[in-house]
Amino acid sequence: MKNNKPIYSQNYCDLSRPELVELMEKTLSKRRFKHVLRVEKTALKLAEAYNADKEKVSIAALAHDYAKEKPDEEMRDLIISENLDLEMLQFGSNIWHGPVGAVLMKNEYHLDDEEIQDAIKYHTIGSPRMDIVAQIIYIADFIEPNRSFNGVEDARQLAKTDLESTIAYISRHTLKNLIKRKAKIYPKAIETYNAWGVKNKEEQDDPFVY
Repeated sequence: MKNNKPIYSQNYCDLSRPELVELMEKTLSKRRFKHVLRVEKTALKLAEAYNADKEKVSIAALAHDYAKEKPDEEMRDLIISENLDLEMLQFGSNIWHGPVGAVLMKNEYHLDDEEIQDAIKYHTIGSPRMDIVAQIIYIADFIEPNRSFNGVEDARQLAKTDLESTIAYISRHTLKNLIKRKAKIYPKAIETYNAWGVKNKEEQDDPFVY
């Protein structure tokens, strides 16, 4: 560790940490780049607390928004050409940029580690099955220090003691906000809620329990 940042083995992608930081600074707006750095800092604190692989967490955090500001047409074309979930096309680019970013990092920089790929892919909508790296990025993106909205402080406090409870909280918070806005909900976000956010998981398959 140097300055509390991991030195990359480069077993996971072609880039060192300074090179990955430089790539994101060139690719993203100043505002988005600062967000990415805050997410990495938050994620590394969680990795330390929960004994996760800091190199994987750092790479995923820095790369999670790689496609965030790509043109919609470019992302749409890649979703089709890479045979990603075409149902995404019915929803906005906020849903697209995670899966698209994961593909771009794999194609351009040979980032093919499954845990890092999943963390980038699922950082917005989550997934019923997230390993600790994906859990940390999903949470860090939600609670990074510049986030300011009702409920974020509750999530920050939960993250100090339990990742699963934090994911449950975030999945519920996300759905509540989408419903409040009368927004269209991507089905995989509902799958995340069903897996993590229900009060009694053993009851979730019973359609008559409300």
